[in-house]
Amino acid sequence: MSAGAGLAGAAPAWEERALAFDCRGQQLIGVLAVPAGAATAAVDTGVVIVTGGPQYRAGAHRVFVCLARALAGAGVAALRFDLRGMGDSEGDFPGFEHVAPDVAAAVDALQAQCPGLRRVLLWGLCDGASAALLYLHATRDARVRGLCLLNPWVRSAQSLARAHVKHYYLQRLLQGEFWRKLLRGGVGLAALGDLAGNLRGALGRGSGGGAARGDGQGAAPASYQQRMAQAWRGFDGEVLLLIAGQDLTGREFLEHAAADAHWRGLLQRPGVRREDCAGADHTFSSEPACAWLLQRTLAWVRHGHAPLTSA
Repeated sequence: MSAGAGLAGAAPAWEERALAFDCRGQQLIGVLAVPAGAATAAVDTGVVIVTGGPQYRAGAHRVFVCLARALAGAGVAALRFDLRGMGDSEGDFPGFEHVAPDVAAAVDALQAQCPGLRRVLLWGLCDGASAALLYLHATRDARVRGLCLLNPWVRSAQSLARAHVKHYYLQRLLQGEFWRKLLRGGVGLAALGDLAGNLRGALGRGSGGGAARGDGQGAAPASYQQRMAQAWRGFDGEVLLLIAGQDLTGREFLEHAAADAHWRGLLQRPGVRREDCAGADHTFSSEPACAWLLQRTLAWVRHGHAPLTSA
């Protein structure tokens, strides 16, 4: 077990303990951060940090470590763990669409360590955010009362093309250097070709699968984007959506949520709060962006949807 001082001015400090727990016969490894000196049975709120992409429990630039310790310093238990096949956990990584058993095992492990929990929150970045929604779609776990989702992953050929057109190519068309290169026969001509291809993709049919089939064989299976939307629509807890202003994945999610019929209106539902960090990249890697991320998460965990102060 290790202990530390948490955020400046925050009390109590945090303690950490290593955990090993089972997921379908394979061992997962995690680190649980809890308030120092407090009986874990008295902790009533816990956060499970769901990793995404080729990451392990520390996260990019150790953001998951900072987050878990900050939460514990504020009186909240936080478990960060390695999915199957990642970090120190056993097995093969099944892909973010298939980690519901891993998340379930982590929630069980957190509850076993903190039996007084009344509220479990899932926190995920990128396809970790997507995996959190897919977990709820698969399980409808009533223990989960809140979701903190950062730049959720909804990638499809059409959504990527749409985001490129709006957030890259339209800006390029307003740049004088682009037109000078075009007139000189430079890369501007190739960029116009790329723009035409992305426009065709953005205007193409479909939104990632799941459309009804007209061949008499019934409906195709729902796409993962549709299952995410179904989970969001059926969730009666609180949702905090954090978007990095300089991240294409976050912009792509907003474009998809605005354009796709399955998602329409979900971001405006009661209980959903959206916050944007204008200068942040995908992993909130700068010191100001990371501080913003921690502040927004802690305020949401403590006070739900009370107004937050500006960073």
